[in-house]
Amino acid sequence: MKTKPDLKFNQLWNISFGFFGVQIAFALQSANISRIFATLGADPHKLSYFWILPPLLGMIVQPLVGIFSDRTWNRFGRRIPYLFLGATFAVAVMCLLPNAGNLGLTKETVLLGLSGAMLFGLFALMFLDASINMAMQPFKMMVGDMVNEKQKAKAYSIQSFLCNAGQLVGFLFPFVLTLIGVSNDAPDGVIPDSVKWSFYGGAAILILCVLYTTTHVKEYTPLQMESFREAAKQQENNIASHTESSGKHAVKVFATVALVQFFCWAAFQCMWVYNNGAIANLGFGVDILDPKHASTPAYQDAGNWVGNLLAVQAAISIIWAAVLTKAKNIKLAYSFSLLVGAIGFLLVPHCTDITLFSSFTIPVKYVLMVPYGLTGLTWAAMLAMPFTLVTNALEGNPRMGTYLGLFNCTICLPQLVISGLGGNILKALGDNQVNMIFLAGILLVLGAISVFIIPAKKKVIQ
Repeated sequence: MKTKPDLKFNQLWNISFGFFGVQIAFALQSANISRIFATLGADPHKLSYFWILPPLLGMIVQPLVGIFSDRTWNRFGRRIPYLFLGATFAVAVMCLLPNAGNLGLTKETVLLGLSGAMLFGLFALMFLDASINMAMQPFKMMVGDMVNEKQKAKAYSIQSFLCNAGQLVGFLFPFVLTLIGVSNDAPDGVIPDSVKWSFYGGAAILILCVLYTTTHVKEYTPLQMESFREAAKQQENNIASHTESSGKHAVKVFATVALVQFFCWAAFQCMWVYNNGAIANLGFGVDILDPKHASTPAYQDAGNWVGNLLAVQAAISIIWAAVLTKAKNIKLAYSFSLLVGAIGFLLVPHCTDITLFSSFTIPVKYVLMVPYGLTGLTWAAMLAMPFTLVTNALEGNPRMGTYLGLFNCTICLPQLVISGLGGNILKALGDNQVNMIFLAGILLVLGAISVFIIPAKKKVIQ
């Protein structure tokens, strides 16, 4: 029997490199979905409903990928077949979704108060999110399968770095394309070319990155995995008299991290759904309650600027992910990161133009980069810390993929709650989408406090 070996940096990098492309797709989706459906004519009070399908499908797809990939062994690997299949479907749908407004579909109500274009966009979004989920989950599972406990934090931090680098590219795509001359105008009910070509470019990068990982990573064989599991069991037996049972501890970690996840992902769902409206109103003076607001140049400019703010968030996350690899106390670093992000969201409604030296004024849209930069610390921690805690607790479990698939439900459930209740919450907060960003800050404060109930696994060295 032997334990999992230490991997070189390039091996850890190769395992997660395809995540870069997957996250470009995820960034384009999260930054532009509200913009796309608002452009297609969605009511602001119903905007959150379009976000129900992504987490709902995540709760279905990712556990299934975990269950089936746990039982899959073929010449292509264990997790990689699902990764490649998901990426292939994602590429196809990324080329279809931004064309929802110019396929000759009716703009009149067809079903459930939705036009033909919105229905097409909704189904395209459903398949896009299902395929992104299928492509995303195997990366987390491969770290769980192939990386030993002492390198897990480093491996997930590398994954966090690649995630944020990919999101940085995805968020900036529409703004950069607009700068080089691609049209950002949105005729009534038609998605701007800057958004369309961003999706096309993201699709091309996605498939190239996934091909790199599939050709540079060789997963462990069933025999090797069994040997690693036996070694992990033996190590657990050697310290059993000094610790809680592995299964009992894993359940406690799973449940308590899930509580933290609820607050964190509910907060970011508030941001994703209402970012476009909040920034358009706060930074560009757009009246979001005007039925024609989405076709105005100011709203489309605000949509590009949202990408810039999220790019700042991603850039800070890249830096902070490197810092987190050196953290001695994971829980303290986790809680601190959430608290700083909470401060960022709480500051957003209070941002205004800043006048310096009585003559130089910094417009509010630039001031907003500061609070969004603070939320980058939270995003880096959300991507690395929960999976480090949970996979360490599950070390040696032969159904790692199944558990991680179920763990994804702790990400999807809070998104479903916000998506389902978002319209009612928005009305309760005065129909002001900026207030939804403030709510995100309150949720992160609760998440930061909840971190301290996560149990530590204490081992006595004999």
